[in-house]
Amino acid sequence: MNIPSAPPIFHRMTALADTTRSRVLLVLERHELTVNEIRSVLQLPQSTVSRHLKVLADHGWVVSRPEGTSRRYRMTDKLEPSTRRLWHLVREQVVATSAAAQDARRVQSVLAHRRTRSQKFFSSAAGQWDRLRGELFGSRADIMGFLGLIDESWTVGDLGCGNGQLSELIAPYAGSVVAVDDSPAMIAAARKRLVPFDNVSIRAGSLEALPIDDASLDVALVFLVLHYVVEPELAIIEAHRVLKPGGRLIIMDMMPHDRQDLADEMGHVWRGFSEDQLAGLLQSAGFPGWRYRPLPADASARGPTLFTLVARRTGIARPNELETDAAGKPAPFVLSA
Repeated sequence: MNIPSAPPIFHRMTALADTTRSRVLLVLERHELTVNEIRSVLQLPQSTVSRHLKVLADHGWVVSRPEGTSRRYRMTDKLEPSTRRLWHLVREQVVATSAAAQDARRVQSVLAHRRTRSQKFFSSAAGQWDRLRGELFGSRADIMGFLGLIDESWTVGDLGCGNGQLSELIAPYAGSVVAVDDSPAMIAAARKRLVPFDNVSIRAGSLEALPIDDASLDVALVFLVLHYVVEPELAIIEAHRVLKPGGRLIIMDMMPHDRQDLADEMGHVWRGFSEDQLAGLLQSAGFPGWRYRPLPADASARGPTLFTLVARRTGIARPNELETDAAGKPAPFVLSA
């Protein structure tokens, strides 16, 4: 007599039966974290965290990708409808606990630590940023990122403007430039550099919460900065918000690489981006299509190969079917491998 096997959802339920694993999943629903970061959030031994992650991975709840000598984990986005409903029921119970509230606060500490690493580098590097970036990527990398002509009527956003090098190149050709950065040292350097241009507005702010009005940019440029952004998904959502219908987002950054020294020396948060990694972020933000291309290598550069990505905003708003978080805000897509 053949005994029928249990439906897949019952195997999924087994993994969620432990409250600690449900807490892990709640954290990984919004953030991609390493084992050590998860350990810091849950205040548990690394061996315990690794054991719970294995159970969640074996039952199809989480996926991971290698990054250097560690791995980054996130909740999978490929859940069948019945399993997603199961998670929503469990999530409703877990999110109301005091443990989940503490986990959320510690997640912010983990993200703040990532930011501190980048800010520490920028505080000391503003004066020599041209040389450092030139040695790493080549002195003409910004020019290579332009795939089209700049129209004199355009309002161009230089998002993550650094010391203003790119804005300096754009300003003579564009109608106006909005330069944004969250490093006080870089903002000071940009103000000094861009004094000759009266069509450049320099603003302090993060890429995840841009100080720019809705639908006000013709072009949004994110050049050699996305690998410093703690939550790239929010940065792309914001870029979509500030673009006019028909406006273009142009990203230039590193392709995936294995250079741990860049994280240690220059505070990089991410080791480059593949087209597959960015695809989900762009779709969730509301961009219907994009073009991703590697750039020719600069023989004098010692850094990883670069890519350029171009996406156009349509007249359609960001998809409204996205789930919301506890505060009622759209839940961003988590960066995937």
